[in-house]
Amino acid sequence: MIKLDLRRALPFLDPAESGRFRAEAAAAHRTLLDRIGEGSDALGWRDLLRSPDPTLLEEIDATAREIRERADVLLCIGIGGSYLGAKAVIQALTPSFTPPAGVPEVLFAGHHLGGDYLRNLLAYLDGKSVYVNVISKSGTTLEPALAFRIVRDWMNSRFGDTDERIIVTTDPERGVLNEMHRRHGYRKFVIPESVGGRFSVLTPVGLLPIRAAGIDAAALVRGAADGCRALEAEEDNPAITYAAVRNELLGAGYPVELLAAFDPRLGGLQEWWQQLFGESEGKQHKGLYPSIARYTTDLHSLGQYVQEGQRILIETILLIGEDDAGFAVPALDDDVDGLNYLAGRTLHAVNRAAYEGTAEAHADGGVPTLAVEIPRLSAEELGACLYFFEHAVAVSGYMLGINPFDQPGVEAYKRNMFRLLRRQGR
Repeated sequence: MIKLDLRRALPFLDPAESGRFRAEAAAAHRTLLDRIGEGSDALGWRDLLRSPDPTLLEEIDATAREIRERADVLLCIGIGGSYLGAKAVIQALTPSFTPPAGVPEVLFAGHHLGGDYLRNLLAYLDGKSVYVNVISKSGTTLEPALAFRIVRDWMNSRFGDTDERIIVTTDPERGVLNEMHRRHGYRKFVIPESVGGRFSVLTPVGLLPIRAAGIDAAALVRGAADGCRALEAEEDNPAITYAAVRNELLGAGYPVELLAAFDPRLGGLQEWWQQLFGESEGKQHKGLYPSIARYTTDLHSLGQYVQEGQRILIETILLIGEDDAGFAVPALDDDVDGLNYLAGRTLHAVNRAAYEGTAEAHADGGVPTLAVEIPRLSAEELGACLYFFEHAVAVSGYMLGINPFDQPGVEAYKRNMFRLLRRQGR
């Protein structure tokens, strides 16, 4: 179960206001569960966890097994929710530098328009056995669509018949990728219509790459499903409390939330969180601005601002409770660096002390500081964490009086970009 530590946020809260915000959060929670709020037709991310489909998991497992047996690299093409969830889980649960034996390297493309990145990527892939999973509901989002066009051309030149090497994950019926599926026979997985991109990590969007990377996708879903059931209760519900506290602090003049983590394995999870909260809450000039920092690294760059800059931040720190990975500090005879006092302690313990010291300093400096603790870094616990944040952002969005499940502002840059590109093409 996800733990929420408010010790260093409570001094910034008004007890009278806290009761009101807690009541509003409980009402928003009920709005979510009763499906009576805006966007209630986009709650498939909850429905899938309440009734997991074992047949789908078996199909994903079989396809992932083929990829592991035949591919050196699985290239996932997508942007936003089409890649951030898979990246988050894979980064958290696989070794940092090389995949385990018998597991393909999972790489990503189509999440920006950098031509040099794509050129270098294809050069790196040359001579390797490659499978491609392109992920998009419409198939027309420019970044992944351009990347897929270029990669598809490269695949055809290297492998000839690539139909079995390309897998599309897309809308049930509509869109360009469905046309390609019909024309070329590409295998297809479906993104449920009732699931938006930023909530799609526990659908084939995320589960196929995650399983191909050798991670137990069924355990990830099981942990999320357990979290879904646990967070249906109103009492002792950390997702409701998190939503209430961040909205109270927003009302008290703290418009920015900094999600920090002390373990680099959580960097992808931070990026996923940033999209989840940014797209869900940033509407009608409302919501906290979601920012991220990687500690202790960023304490040597952003730390000065957090400690003494404008008092606009709340800080939420992601923690791992138990961790048997990493080194114990060795004792050295010369002790020239003076670190023998740490001998025998694990780097996890040292990192935990860094967290305690940082959180204490920032709170003393006027920054409301919360902590979200994952008991241990496993597929089940990570699944519960993913659901925790999904539930919390839905509650928080309803507290703000907006639809947490649409993203009308995302289309503005696309309209302008396509207008300019068409004009330049004349």
